[in-house]
Amino acid sequence: MAQRVGRIKLGSQGLEVSAQGLGCMGMSAFYGPPKPEEDMIALIHHVVHTAGVTFLDTSDIYGPFTNETLLGKALTITSQLRLHLVYQSNVKYKF
Repeated sequence: MAQRVGRIKLGSQGLEVSAQGLGCMGMSAFYGPPKPEEDMIALIHHVVHTAGVTFLDTSDIYGPFTNETLLGKALTITSQLRLHLVYQSNVKYKF
């Protein structure tokens, strides 16, 4: 049986998230070709349901909106995910 991660307060508004998050960068870019979508959705479900991860880190720079689209697909499969997840997205452009 997988061990569930602890929880911490994020910021000053009382938001509680998992102490360990899931970095989504490798799902769609930077570490070789994008991974199969079905496998990544299964991974998201596994870490959320089995390990209790509720903090997902993503960015549109990982392939324009690829991570956000992937998370959206994972969220539409089960509404339980939508109720408990927090995701962080970073955007930094230099013009």
